[in-house]
Amino acid sequence: MKILFAPTSPFVRKVMVCAHLTGQAQEIERLDSAAHPVRRDPRIAAHNPLAKVPTLILDNGQSLYDSRVICEYLADRAGASASYIFPAAGPARWTALTRQSLGDGLLDAALLARYELTARPPEFQWATWREALLNKAEACLESIDAMAPELALEQPSIGEITIACALGYLDFRFPEIDWRARHTHAARWNEAIQNLPAFQATRPYES
Repeated sequence: MKILFAPTSPFVRKVMVCAHLTGQAQEIERLDSAAHPVRRDPRIAAHNPLAKVPTLILDNGQSLYDSRVICEYLADRAGASASYIFPAAGPARWTALTRQSLGDGLLDAALLARYELTARPPEFQWATWREALLNKAEACLESIDAMAPELALEQPSIGEITIACALGYLDFRFPEIDWRARHTHAARWNEAIQNLPAFQATRPYES
């Protein structure tokens, strides 16, 4: 398998955390790419019309995207040993998938807020829009803080994995918002889960 890779992408990190947890990280070759909200990288577009990472290329040439699909594929490929990542039908599954949506929503808001400053020309930047995105991120953080005592550390589901990647992205790209000071329960849980080997091995970095 091959993955179109960006070392700063939280959605790539989400996939690679699943790969480490399921023992498949060494089977995935990382291919350089330059995903950008405006400029299309032909290396990605050749396999994904959205030209976004992560894109997983299977050995038979089939491409899978986005992170939700790839993570479920990896968990399914690993079999029963990874069933905790995507629980079987029932309340635990809906909880895990809803938490995944919460984490993905936090990431979407944070990424758009960052793009407003880094990808849009200064004369077109909209401060009110960026503030609204950060307010949405804050609402997500409040929800995560409330549920933090229930979040798993051992055998995290796709919900915990996504939320942890989202909090890690805030630390990486938005240290100035100091979310920990306002959300102490989430901060304690996040500190513990970021120390797990799968998260240590996938920490974002500038290439």
